[in-house]
Amino acid sequence: MIELKGLYKSFDGKEVLTDISSTFDNGKTNLIIGQSGSGKTVLMKCIVGLLTPERGELLYDGRDFLAMDKREKKALRREMGMIFQSAALFDSMTVLENVMFPLNMFSNDTFRDRQRRAQFCLDRVNLTDAGGKYPGEISGGMQKRVAIARAIALNPQYLFCDEPNSGLDPKTSLVIDELIQDITREYNMTTLINTHDMNSVMGIGEKIIFIYQGHKEWEGTKDDIYTSTNQKLNDFIFASDLFRKVKEVEIQNIEG
Repeated sequence: MIELKGLYKSFDGKEVLTDISSTFDNGKTNLIIGQSGSGKTVLMKCIVGLLTPERGELLYDGRDFLAMDKREKKALRREMGMIFQSAALFDSMTVLENVMFPLNMFSNDTFRDRQRRAQFCLDRVNLTDAGGKYPGEISGGMQKRVAIARAIALNPQYLFCDEPNSGLDPKTSLVIDELIQDITREYNMTTLINTHDMNSVMGIGEKIIFIYQGHKEWEGTKDDIYTSTNQKLNDFIFASDLFRKVKEVEIQNIEG
């Protein structure tokens, strides 16, 4: 579980995050959404330690990340897995070598055991036969699955995903969403996803926080969205005619 308590962050005297508090539970897909410039990316960077808030608490299962020294923070980061907006694979390494990379850095296992673990992770994301290929030889969707395999190689407690569906077609995006959700439940991880993808929001949004101009404007689940009276959230989520019609149908079903 990750808890945020009254986080504030400023740049050059301008406050970009104001009093952000929330709780992200294990075994759930927790989403951060908001318009470009809303502060959601800054919030994610604060949570993973790339930026430091001026005030507040950031608790990882009761451990205050902001109060830790460098050694303690380094140890905690070994419990984190990251999936970047681009798959961020090493072009000069094979798929299997990419998945082995964090194991080579942080694991004391034998080479054979590291190799077995990497292959297990590739099997888990349905890429059993891709280990000998290079990133340039596989599709964008497959690259994202390699990135997921690499992110879970060290069996992390916390998984962070930055726009995991960026650049993917809707069908492949659905596959990635379902894979992230399945792995989250299987490993009981605390998964946090920064996304613009409304299909992801309505598909796997078990816990959602909506950031607006640096404030937490709304919090709830994908089901709560249909009955929300928050106009800023509604303007963001139902900007397209399709999602607006979906909401109208859902409201009719609820009232009926």
